[in-house]
Amino acid sequence: MPSIDLNLIRTFVTLYEAKSVTLAADKLFVTQPSVSYALSRLREIFKDRLFVRGREGMEPTVYATQLYGVFRDSLQTIEHTVDSARNFEASVTEKRFTLAMTDLGEMALLPYIFKKLQQQAPGVELEVLPLEIDKVEEWLSSGKVDAVICSRTIPGAQIERRVILEESYVCVMHQQFAPDCDELTLEQFMNQKHALVTRSLGHGLAEEVLADMGLQRKVSLVLPHFSVLPSLLKHSPLMVILPRKIAFAFSEIVPLKIYSLPFAVPSFEVALYWSRRGLESPALHWFREIIAEAVGVE
Repeated sequence: MPSIDLNLIRTFVTLYEAKSVTLAADKLFVTQPSVSYALSRLREIFKDRLFVRGREGMEPTVYATQLYGVFRDSLQTIEHTVDSARNFEASVTEKRFTLAMTDLGEMALLPYIFKKLQQQAPGVELEVLPLEIDKVEEWLSSGKVDAVICSRTIPGAQIERRVILEESYVCVMHQQFAPDCDELTLEQFMNQKHALVTRSLGHGLAEEVLADMGLQRKVSLVLPHFSVLPSLLKHSPLMVILPRKIAFAFSEIVPLKIYSLPFAVPSFEVALYWSRRGLESPALHWFREIIAEAVGVE
């Protein structure tokens, strides 16, 4: 078999995860012809097509799927070994880190995280991926992401967890539509029309409490994301339940009235997750500490 170098393995793993020559080239900072040439070399070495065009992009063959697990683990071990063998200097690094989080996390936490990164490592790059809760365990194990910020528990024997924030829920309404009081009664709350962000993002705790109380509020609008809420609330007499931190962030964009919930809902933890697979990397350890410091954890 012809020799295979580390760049070919890296290209294979990236192409397998990206399912696109174009995206793989972007992630590797090379041209598309370079990725296509590497794929030709890999096909020649392994005597297999490895990837074929499908409806969702470049689909791996059975043989490619078998190779991926071995190559991914080997590449991760090599990169962590190299990383651990040299001193990490944040002030001069140009390393790219990858972080997965919800749009809520992006709005509430990302500005502080990125500011802290730029202060200590002006050359660093940060790629943020939208959180897909059913994929994050594999993303962490494979090294596709370096860390995840999430309020839901991510299972996995090789996954570590650190609480970085304790949050609670409030309800908000635009000031022009809001009841003229400092504290809402349960009756006032129930008489409002509500907007609800889909529970798939892990923020269904208040709904569960209401269900246990035998109450069902009037939900006039169901949304997939939190990001549209400031502009929506500006024009609509809707009430919405939000984590406290994001409620105050939104109140800087539009004038909101923020109320305590008129029923008891437990607080919840926002945690940082990472994989302990392989050797510990000084760069990744530094990255996690920066995130924790940025959101107020000593």
